[in-house]
Amino acid sequence: MLNIVIFGAPGSGKGTQSARIVEKYGLTHISTGDVLRAEMKKGSELGIIAKQYIDQGQLIPDDLMIHILGEVLDKAANPQGVIFDGFPRTIPQAEALKTLLAERGQEVAVMLDLEVPEELLMTRLINRGKESGRADDNEETIQKRLQVYHTQSAPLIDWYKKEGKHRLIKGYGELEQIAADLFEAIDHS
Repeated sequence: MLNIVIFGAPGSGKGTQSARIVEKYGLTHISTGDVLRAEMKKGSELGIIAKQYIDQGQLIPDDLMIHILGEVLDKAANPQGVIFDGFPRTIPQAEALKTLLAERGQEVAVMLDLEVPEELLMTRLINRGKESGRADDNEETIQKRLQVYHTQSAPLIDWYKKEGKHRLIKGYGELEQIAADLFEAIDHS
């Protein structure tokens, strides 16, 4: 079973590249952002709570995210594996994911870290906000999200390096080249 964590700052191309990985390897794509947006659209209790955090550019509390992820993971049950997009975002979440997978006799094979310069991230996210109408893709919220990424999520890089699973990928330039670099990292994990 091939379980992958795709990682990077907001706007680094995780969703775009996840689709390519899913197509090539037959994995289930679990995007915590998509799951949370669906809950918000339904107006569920979870969605209402999530919206309060997201609107402020904050991360969802770990215990809530882990509970959601466990349910989604059990529903997915794909023998090929899963690509986790947007999770983990903190070291406690990475530890919880490791436990969650170990309980199912699985592990993360590789963490793919899409590296993109901050100016390019801002441009991508502002353009995405204009195209998609996503309320959290405005300059003020983007800056908060990037600050949260640097303080809370970036330490995951060292955590996955210690696990021997980190692979740095240049996340800008030609999409085909980025995908080829990702595929090579997966094939050698």
